[in-house]
Amino acid sequence: MQITWTTDVARVAVLFDEYRVHYGQPADVARTHAWLTDQVTAGHLRLADAGDDGFVTVAVLPASLTLGQAWLVRDLYVPPRARRRGVARALLNHVVEEARAGGARRVSLQTESDNGSALALYASAGFRPVPGLEMLNLTL
Repeated sequence: MQITWTTDVARVAVLFDEYRVHYGQPADVARTHAWLTDQVTAGHLRLADAGDDGFVTVAVLPASLTLGQAWLVRDLYVPPRARRRGVARALLNHVVEEARAGGARRVSLQTESDNGSALALYASAGFRPVPGLEMLNLTL
């Protein structure tokens, strides 16, 4: 399976829209394509794809206290037709290896607390909850 960083949003836009629909958003491939293009072009997101089998997006953020970088997995999606074949693990491994090679201090991610298969994958890859931290949001 070939996983590569890409700026070719057109290759991923339909799959990214499928991901959005999976999480309850209305389908809108044109808007998804435009948004994803803006994010990748502006350097807010890095995009790696595994063809029609899935993708992962990463935000590279400053790690202020350690004066380094932290990579944040924003989106990781494998469509149902490609699941149970190691695609998600390969995408995650790609991110971890690239972050390590780039000198990042850590890779972080978040998922829903009831997403058992994702939690099992992340735990098996060495990710652990951060004691004492809570995720907080202010909806605008």
